[in-house]
This record gives sequence, C-alpha cells and structure tokens, in this order.
Amino acid sequence: MYLRAFVLKQKSWLIFATSGFLVSIPVFAQAPMVRELPWLSLILTFGWVALGIILFQRPRSNIWGDLILGFSWSWLAGSIYWGWFRWEPVIHLPIEAIGLPFAFFALARGLGPVGNLFYLGSLLGTALTDVYFYLTGLMPHWRELMRVDPALYKPIFQDALLNMQTPWGMSCAVLIICVLLVLGIWSLKQNTLPWFAFSGAILSTLLVDGLFWIAAAMA
Repeated sequence: MYLRAFVLKQKSWLIFATSGFLVSIPVFAQAPMVRELPWLSLILTFGWVALGIILFQRPRSNIWGDLILGFSWSWLAGSIYWGWFRWEPVIHLPIEAIGLPFAFFALARGLGPVGNLFYLGSLLGTALTDVYFYLTGLMPHWRELMRVDPALYKPIFQDALLNMQTPWGMSCAVLIICVLLVLGIWSLKQNTLPWFAFSGAILSTLLVDGLFWIAAAMA
C-alpha cells in the first residue's frame, strides 16, 4: 500500500516536471524554428500526435501519450501564430485557444484528462501573460520585436522594461504572479495526475515570463 502511494507520488511529480518542460519547448525550440521553417513546425504537429497515439495505446505509457496529445494542441497553435501571424498580438490568444472546444468536449466525457488539463493550464498561463501585456501597454513593443532585425532588439527591450518597472507595471506583475501561484498550488492540492499536469503548465508560465523579463533587463 505504501509502495503504491510512493510510486503514485513519484509519477505525479514527474508529470508536473514534464508539463513544465513541455511549456518551455515552444520558447526554446519552436520559436526559432517558425521564423525560418514555419511549415516544418506545422508538419511536426502530426509527429507529436502520432507519438501521443502510440504511447496512449500502450497501458504502461498511456498517461504520457495523453500528455503529448494535449501538448500537440499547444504546438499546433504556436506553429500557426508564430509562423504567420506573430506581428499581431491581438489574435495571439484566439489562435492559442484553437483546441479549447475539443478539450472541453473531451473532459466532459472523461477523455484525456491529463493532456487536456495540461493544455488548459498552458492556455490559461498564456492568457494571463497576454493580459499583463495589455494592461502595461507592451503590445506595441511586441509588434516592433516581430518586425525588426534581432540586432535592433535592444532599444525595444529597454523601452518595454521602463513600462514594466512603473508602479502600475509592478502592481500588475505581482497580481499575475499571485494568481498563477494560487492556481498552481490549488491544483497540486487536488492530488491527481491531471491536476499535477495543470499545475506544472501554470507554474512554468512564471519561468517563461521571468525569462522575458531577464532578456529585457539584460538588453
């Protein structure tokens, strides 16, 4: 009994860590790819789906297949947006939410809870980040970064940092961080694999957003 509980707890934290890793993949791997090879990124979606289905059909790996299938929605949305629409932040969230109806439909029928809650956690983290960009007036900087040569990023980052360091910008950041932490911790307390996946996706948003702040501060 105790051994089974220990194994389940280990698997829960592994799901949590893997969810966080999967949220980070689009930042470090997909984002550079879509600038030069958007079609390749889009085609790779089918690879993720195929891998997810293969793993899902095997009893010993069905949880990981479930998670990969949920991740494939994030990869698909990222391929579409960052490949062809990255200049317009207004449509970022609608495109990222491309899998939302399917996720709700599946969850309502008890299908793929790990992957779908991962996707919802990732989407919610993205939504809160976009809200912060709207509230602090960073959308024009987003558009500039997507249109200029990387060699010209420095002044844009520095100007964005000024917005972020105002009392309003800091207040909004604290509020977003608190919301993410509350949601992440609450999810962990549910003590189930799907909610660990949700929490991993939510809390890893803090890491990704922190990297943006570091990039702006070091520019």
